[in-house]
Amino acid sequence: MEGSAQEAAQWMIEEIKFKGSLRQEDAITHVRTHFGEEHVFVNEQGNTSLSKDVKKAFRKLHGGKVAWDRDGFFWAWT
Repeated sequence: MEGSAQEAAQWMIEEIKFKGSLRQEDAITHVRTHFGEEHVFVNEQGNTSLSKDVKKAFRKLHGGKVAWDRDGFFWAWT
């Protein structure tokens, strides 16, 4: 199943609302599987990451209400 970056970002918001947080690893796996390979890439450090389009849509949707935990590699409500 393929979907848009907006749909992937919306799923991420819903997961965080429901669970309180979302691990990056889980987000990447789900987005790749349910929204398409085009929404993930391997960055310069060799790590898999969400596409810029997904991250941009995600930031717009949460409007500063979600914070990234750099040490734990997850997003959570602020």
